[in-house]
Amino acid sequence: MIKVENLVKSFGATRAVDGVSFEVGRGEVLGFLGPNGAGKSTTMRMITGFLPPSAGRVSVCGFDVEQDPLEAKRRIGYLPEAAPSYHEMSVVSFLKFAAEMRGLTGQARRKAIANVVDICHLQGVLGQSIETLSKGFKHRTCLAQSIIHDPEVLILDEPTDGLDPNQKHEVRELIKRMGARKAIIFSTHILEEVEAACSRAIIIDRGRIVANGTPAELKAMSQTAGAVSMTLCGAAEQQVREKLALLPLVGRLEASAQPQERLTVRAFPGRSEDAAARGGSLAAALAQAAVREQWKIEDLRTEEGRLEDVFRSITRTDIHLEEKAA
Repeated sequence: MIKVENLVKSFGATRAVDGVSFEVGRGEVLGFLGPNGAGKSTTMRMITGFLPPSAGRVSVCGFDVEQDPLEAKRRIGYLPEAAPSYHEMSVVSFLKFAAEMRGLTGQARRKAIANVVDICHLQGVLGQSIETLSKGFKHRTCLAQSIIHDPEVLILDEPTDGLDPNQKHEVRELIKRMGARKAIIFSTHILEEVEAACSRAIIIDRGRIVANGTPAELKAMSQTAGAVSMTLCGAAEQQVREKLALLPLVGRLEASAQPQERLTVRAFPGRSEDAAARGGSLAAALAQAAVREQWKIEDLRTEEGRLEDVFRSITRTDIHLEEKAA
């Protein structure tokens, strides 16, 4: 549905996008992550045909965005960053305009407007001018125009920006539902949205893709993936450290005393196995050691890793080093 091949965009001497390639199929929701200035919005603008690439190629539903732009754009719904619109228009007038621009007239237009009004919960503000709306309703209105023609491909730049927690949840659920039959790319700074709505995620940094995988695959890259935390009651820290350090699966140990004679131990596995296998086998080894040593276990859990750790570890490491040096 979307094919991006060696995409490059330069602004003078600055290369904002540097050889980006990926594909998105029908039924796939791709989260596009990266720090500010990483090249996310520039890439999305090239996919929609809003910006021409300096090099490379983009095709949408088999149509080259540069060579056959009208056919490609007919199949795209686009929500730009900051949800721009015509503020002097009423919501219903704006949606009528958007529908007509997409070639919808008469009964087809009325049906399309009714559909997006229902999906985006705009019933109560149809007669209001867009400039009088709250930020959340302005965003919903612009989201409605992006899906009014029921496109096969959706490009959403920060689709939950400015929404309250309930509205964010509604938009995520909407993206998941639409993603079952469309190809969707949406950029976000909110890492929890990747787990909530995405089947796959790409992390881009300084114009290049630095990670590409499912949320589970990305979390498995975290240093904490597969670590096991165990809380014991009445066990001596030194003895626990000595006994657990002998276990072949334990790569590193952390321990911290808790109130009421409790001790929490965090064991990190070696990196030779995948995260699930490491976590499962290590948890079993720690439990067996506790039983053998007659330690009372109050809590035992395996960590699956965190996207935030992965994101921070692979983006803008040069800036992190400069900050430390300063």
